[in-house]
Amino acid sequence: MLRTPFLTAVIQRIAPLIAATVIVEPEYQYVGQITFQNGRKTLFRGASLAINSQSAAEIARDKGYASFFLKTLGYQVPQGQTFFSEAMNRRLAVKRSLDDSFAYAKSLRFPVIVKPNDLSQGRLVAKVYNKPEFYAQARRILRETDVLKVERFYSGNDYRIVVLDDRMVAAYQRIPLQVRGDGRSTIGALVEMKQQRLRAENRPVIIDPNDSRIRMNLRRQRLSMESVPALGAAIPLLDSANLSSGADVRDLSKEIHDDFCRLAVAVARDMQLRFCGVDIMTNDISHPLKDYIIIEVNGSPSLENYALIGDQQRQKVDETYRKILEAIANDTRVL
Repeated sequence: MLRTPFLTAVIQRIAPLIAATVIVEPEYQYVGQITFQNGRKTLFRGASLAINSQSAAEIARDKGYASFFLKTLGYQVPQGQTFFSEAMNRRLAVKRSLDDSFAYAKSLRFPVIVKPNDLSQGRLVAKVYNKPEFYAQARRILRETDVLKVERFYSGNDYRIVVLDDRMVAAYQRIPLQVRGDGRSTIGALVEMKQQRLRAENRPVIIDPNDSRIRMNLRRQRLSMESVPALGAAIPLLDSANLSSGADVRDLSKEIHDDFCRLAVAVARDMQLRFCGVDIMTNDISHPLKDYIIIEVNGSPSLENYALIGDQQRQKVDETYRKILEAIANDTRVL
C-alpha cells in the first residue's frame, strides 16, 4: 500500500477543524482540491499550496533568477553563474558551455559547488575539488536538466528559516548526511543502520550507497564502503544538507536571534512569497547577524522532516498549515 503523502495527510487532518472538505485523487493521493466553508476552492499538489503567486514561486524555483533578484535587492548570495547543455546553447543567443563552466570554476578556485538550476531536494548538488570531479558531476547534472549552476564554496552551518506572512514559524539547522563509527561496523553497514533509523522515524529518505557523490566523498577521505571507522569518528557522506537527502535536524526556533528572523522575513517580503523557506549559510543563527550567505529560497518548503522531530514540531506544522488554509480561504489574491 502506498504511503499517503505528507501534505495530503496534514490537509485531511486539518480540514475538518475549519469545516473544509477535501477531494483527493485516490491512486497516488498526491493532488487534491479543498472546498472551504465560504464556498471557495483551491488545489494542492505535492508540497505546493496556492499561498504564493505562480510567478513568485517560479522565480524562487529557478536558482539563477532568485540569486539575481536577491543580489539586486542587496542581499548576500553565493558568487555564481549558470551554464547550459549543448541542446539549450543551440537555442540561446548568449551561450555558456560545459567547458566555459569549468573555466569559471577555476576562476573561483576549487572547491566549488555544482548544482542543477531547477531541481529540488538537493538532487545532484555536490562540492567538487578538481577537474575530473567537476566534469563528472557537471555531466551528470546536464543529463538531468539543461541548466547547471556553479557557485563559490562558503563554509559555515546550513540553516532553514520558515516564514509565513511576515513571521518566522520555524528555524532549524540541517546537518549533512554522515555516519559515526562504532569501531566494528563497515561504512556500508553504518549506512544501512542509518537508513533503518530513518525508516523507524518515518522519514521518507532513501540513502543510495551507490550515489556518485557518496563514493566521491569516501575516495577523498581514502575510504570505501568496506572501511571500518574508529569509534566515534564522523564520516561525512554528502555535502548537500537537504533533509530529503538524509540530513539531521536540530530545531532552533527558540534560539534564533531576532536579526535572522528579520532577515528571513525581509527576504520573503522582497521575493513576494507569503510562505517560504529561506536557506542561510552562517556560523550561528543564535548570535547577532554578521556574515551570512542566502543559499536559496524555497517557495514550497516541505515541513515533513521537521514535523518528525517530535510532538511539539508536529503541532507547530499543523498550526502553520491551518493558518495557510485559512489565509487562502479568506484572501482573494491567492484564488
